[in-house]
Amino acid sequence: RRIAVRRRKEDAGAAGEGIGAVDGAVFALLGLLIAFTFSGASSRFDTRRQLIVEETNDIGTAYLRLDLLPADLQPALRESFRRYLDARIEVYRKLPDLMAAKKSLAEANELQKQIWRQAVAASRAEGASLVAPILLLPALNAMIDITTTRTMASLMHPPTVVFVMLFGLALAASLLAGYGMTGSRVRSWFHMLGFALVVAFTVYV
Repeated sequence: RRIAVRRRKEDAGAAGEGIGAVDGAVFALLGLLIAFTFSGASSRFDTRRQLIVEETNDIGTAYLRLDLLPADLQPALRESFRRYLDARIEVYRKLPDLMAAKKSLAEANELQKQIWRQAVAASRAEGASLVAPILLLPALNAMIDITTTRTMASLMHPPTVVFVMLFGLALAASLLAGYGMTGSRVRSWFHMLGFALVVAFTVYV
């Protein structure tokens, strides 16, 4: 606004010449980038929500297939499953405390190894169903693999260059908006603060 005011003093008719096309282009580019970023965020959110359902199903399937093992070996494995489920829930319950979440993730990973060893031994034990290794171990493998998939999905964010561009375009749009607000001698604080808050909040979200 100050730049435009100084320019009007030097040349009253020149301050607003040709800026409409530039304003439109910059604001359109900002809107387009925000739209693409929101679309990507929505897609990643849906993917993470679907992975929660997949992990739930994988754990449930593996738990049910414990019935293929000898009855006397099932209680220990079922207890390990309960502890594993609690550990997996704690990973996400402790966020955004990353250190605490990583500790719970490490505990869950150790329980995965324990469950796998128990399941392999139990599937070879006397009295186990002949199809136990064929049905139980792949289900356990899927239950273990989904944890890596969910962990990697939680690390997927827009590239840094997108955030830099959003920040830069928001500042450029603010500069152009201020430049165009020289029609009145009195500052419109309502519009200035409203514009700043809306753009900042949108980029933040």
